[in-house]
Amino acid sequence: MSVSTVSRTLRSPFDPPLPAPGRVQRWGRLYGSGVGLVVAGAARRHEGATVVLAPDQSTAERLEQSLRFYVDGGLPLLILPDRETLPYDVFSPHQDIVSERLDALRRLPALRRGVIIVPVPTAMVRLSPREYLDAYGLHLAVGERMGIDDMRRQLEHSGYRHVSQVMEHGEYCVRGSLFDLFPMGSDRPYRIDLLDDEIDSIRTFDPETQLSIKQVETIHLMPAREFPLHQEAIDRFRQGFRREFPGDPQRSPLYRDVSDGLAPAGIEYYLPLFFERTMTLFDYLPRDSLVLALEGVDDAATQFWAEIAERYEQGRHDYERPLLPPETVFVAPDEIGRGLAACRLARLQAFATGEERADEVDFALRAPPRLAAPPASRQPFGPFREFIDGFDGRALLVVETPGRRETLIELLREATGSVPPELSGWSAFVAGDERLAIAVAGLDEGVLIDAPSLAVIAETQIFG
Repeated sequence: MSVSTVSRTLRSPFDPPLPAPGRVQRWGRLYGSGVGLVVAGAARRHEGATVVLAPDQSTAERLEQSLRFYVDGGLPLLILPDRETLPYDVFSPHQDIVSERLDALRRLPALRRGVIIVPVPTAMVRLSPREYLDAYGLHLAVGERMGIDDMRRQLEHSGYRHVSQVMEHGEYCVRGSLFDLFPMGSDRPYRIDLLDDEIDSIRTFDPETQLSIKQVETIHLMPAREFPLHQEAIDRFRQGFRREFPGDPQRSPLYRDVSDGLAPAGIEYYLPLFFERTMTLFDYLPRDSLVLALEGVDDAATQFWAEIAERYEQGRHDYERPLLPPETVFVAPDEIGRGLAACRLARLQAFATGEERADEVDFALRAPPRLAAPPASRQPFGPFREFIDGFDGRALLVVETPGRRETLIELLREATGSVPPELSGWSAFVAGDERLAIAVAGLDEGVLIDAPSLAVIAETQIFG
C-alpha cells in the first residue's frame, strides 16, 4: 500500500507510518480511543522515545488511561504533570506533584523506548538544567558508609525537610541509628538502619502505620525541589533579583525569605533566578524523539500565553512581589513551534484529512456507536445485543473495575443467557479468537477497527 493513497486506502492503526526527521505528517480518523491505539502502535515502531503533547492536563490523563490499555505493559509510560497552579501563583504545587515531575524529568533524557505525555501548558514552563538533577542525585546501598551529619547536610542542600515523623515526599527524620526518608519520585518512604556509620539495612515502610514492609538493597535520591536552596543558589537568586527589580529588595518578603534559606509559596515562578540558565522540554528530549501533537495543542498554547500575559500585567507593579517577565519564566508559543519543527512530528486529529498527499494519513478507524437503551427500557442491553449480532468481527467489552465486571456479567447472563469470557487485557484479546470477551480497564471511549474487524466497547457506551 502506498502512503500517497492513504486517503483512499486507510492505514492500519497497528502499523502507523513514522515521519522523517524535520518532517511533519497529519494523522486523521482518530475516533474515540483510537488515539491511544495509534499512539501505542507508533511507540512500538519507533526506535526511541515517543512524546505526546496534549492540550491540557485532563486530556493527558484520559490519554494515559487509554495508553495503559493499548500498551498493556509492553512499553514504559510516563506523564510529566502540570504544576496545577496558575501562572505567577502565590501557591506552590503539592509535594506529590513535584515528586512526579522530578521523576519524569530524571528518566526522560535516558528514555530509549516508551511514551511520555506532556500537557502543553507544562511544556511552556522553563525547567531547571539537566545537570542540576544529576548533581544533587544520591545513590545509597547496603554496606556503604554514610555519616549522619554528612547525610543531613546533603539532604538539606537538596531541599528535604527535617520532621519528627516522615509522612510526605521530601521529608526525613533521624531517630538514633534509624534514618527515615521519603525520596522524591518514590512510592514509599525508606528506613535506613545504621551500624555505626555503615548502612546495615534499607527497608520500605508504611507512612500511616510506620511499620516496615520489605527490604531493598539500593535507593536513588533526587532533589526535593526543582531548584536548589544552598548558599550558592541563594546568592545567585539575590543577585538576579536585584538585577531584575530596581529599588530596595528588602521591601520584598519573598527576597527576605529566600535570603534566610526559606522557600516561600509560589517561589517556583522565580526558578530562573536560581540558575545561570534554564532549559525547555526540548532540551530534555532524547535525540530522534517522535513527537505526536494532539488536536487543539496550538490553540491551547496561544490561550495559555494570553493567560500568562494577563496575569503578568495584573501583578507586575507589586513592589513586595514583583514578577519576572513572561519570556523569562515561560516558553512562548513560537519557541514551542521551533522546537517541534526540529523533531519527527505528526499532528493528530479526529476527522479525516481529506487529502491525497504522502504526509496525510487516515486510519481504518470508526467512531464508537452509542449503545444505550432508552430510559425505562425493558431491554437495557437491546442496542448492545443488536450491535453484537450484526457485527462481523470480534468485540471486547471494557469495564472500569473488577466489581463492575462481575455485576455486568450477571446482567448479561440474565439478559442474553450467555457470559463473555474474562480476559486480562488488550493483548490477550488481540491474540485470541473470542467473539465477545470482557476485560477491566480505565477506558472512557471505545473504537471500531477495520481489517481486522475489531470493536472495543466501553461501559459508558452502554450506560452513558
